[in-house]
Amino acid sequence: MSKLQSSARAALAGVLSDEMTIAVGGFGLSGIPADLIDAVRDSGVTGLTIVSNNMGIDGKGLGVLIEAGQVRRVIASYVGENKLFATQFLSGALEVEFSPQGTLAERLRAGGAGIPAFFTKTGVGTLIAEGKPHADFDGVTYVQERGIVADLALVHAHTADTEGNLVYSFTARNFNPVVATAGRVTIAEAEHIVERGDIDPNHVVTSGVFVQRLVQASARVKDIEQRTVRQRPVLAPAV
Repeated sequence: MSKLQSSARAALAGVLSDEMTIAVGGFGLSGIPADLIDAVRDSGVTGLTIVSNNMGIDGKGLGVLIEAGQVRRVIASYVGENKLFATQFLSGALEVEFSPQGTLAERLRAGGAGIPAFFTKTGVGTLIAEGKPHADFDGVTYVQERGIVADLALVHAHTADTEGNLVYSFTARNFNPVVATAGRVTIAEAEHIVERGDIDPNHVVTSGVFVQRLVQASARVKDIEQRTVRQRPVLAPAV
C-alpha cells in the first residue's frame, strides 16, 4: 500500500482524535509541517497535547491551533514569540510543561529508541527537577527525565522518496529527525518527492521505516520568525 497520500487532509484521515499527543517538528517557523498543521486545525480535534520546541507565532505555525482552541497542554522549551499562548498560559487555560531544549530533544530521541527514561544534569536544583527522581553518579547529582512517545508525529522534509526516506535542508533539519522517530504514527510532508532509489542512501537522515504516510508539501512563502540583518562592511578598494 502506497505511503503517498493525495493531500494533508487525506494523510491524517483515520489518525486524528481528540485528546491525543502530537509531536511536531520545526524550530520557530523553520522546517514546520505547515500543511499538516493546517489540516489538524481544519479537522476540529480538541484537547490536544502538543510536543514541539516552540509554538510558532500568532497566526502562523502551531499558533493556529492555539487560536482555534484545540490545544489543552504543551510540552516545549521556548514559547516567547506567541502572545496568545502567553495569555492562555497566564490565565490557566493552557497547561504548559517547560523542558530545556537539549533535554526535550533527548526525550524525543529516547522515546523513538525505546528508552523509557534517562538521567541528565540539566535542571538539577531548579523548578524543572521538582518531583522527579534524582540519582548520584560519580559524586554528581542527576535528574531523571522520561522519554516521549507521541500518538502522532508530524514532520517536514526537503526531499522524500516514495518509501518515506527523508532528507532535510540546513536549519529546517532541527527537531524533525527526532520527532520522526518518536511517533507511533509518523506523517511527513516533503517539498520534493522522488521515486524509490533516487535518493543516495548516504544522504538519508530519517529511514522510511519510521514514516507511515507521506504527502507533497504545497508551495509556500517560507516565513522568518525574526529577521536580523547587519550592515555590510565597507571594503577597501583593490590596489
